[in-house]
Amino acid sequence: MLSVRDEDVSDREAVFAVEEAAFGRPDEARLVSALRVSVAPALSLVAERHARVVGHAFFSPVTIDGPRPGPPAGALGPIGVDPAQQRAGVGSALVRAGLARAPALGWRAVFLLGDPGYYGRFGFVLAAPRDLHYESSAYDAGFQVLELEPGALGGVTGFVRYPSAFANV
Repeated sequence: MLSVRDEDVSDREAVFAVEEAAFGRPDEARLVSALRVSVAPALSLVAERHARVVGHAFFSPVTIDGPRPGPPAGALGPIGVDPAQQRAGVGSALVRAGLARAPALGWRAVFLLGDPGYYGRFGFVLAAPRDLHYESSAYDAGFQVLELEPGALGGVTGFVRYPSAFANV
């Protein structure tokens, strides 16, 4: 049985271990630690199986720097799953739970950098055709967006700015 819930302070060591194992390095785990204390609103979810944390997803606020102000938006990432639990629905459960809760944070869209083949199943589409970018066009092949409210990004273009903690990854 898999369950998804808000991260608790007592989960922090397990979250660090899952993120580090999922990425094969501590950088993303350190990013989560930095984001916890530097961004709001934020959403940090854990997936548990048999009372053990097997996955984690962090959602943080972003801004859109362009000629027209963008609506409140968030970003998914990092998201990590224990390698022994990958391809077992853990990541999907975390994404779905986070997207369901994102509107309560006031977000009207969610961005991410990842595999379009995977995230397309949740409704994410490439952001570049909408003239929305992450740092440079070098990221266009994986930078994606999902409007939580249809039309929320109508006429909005520019660069999506992530919290400064992402610069250290």
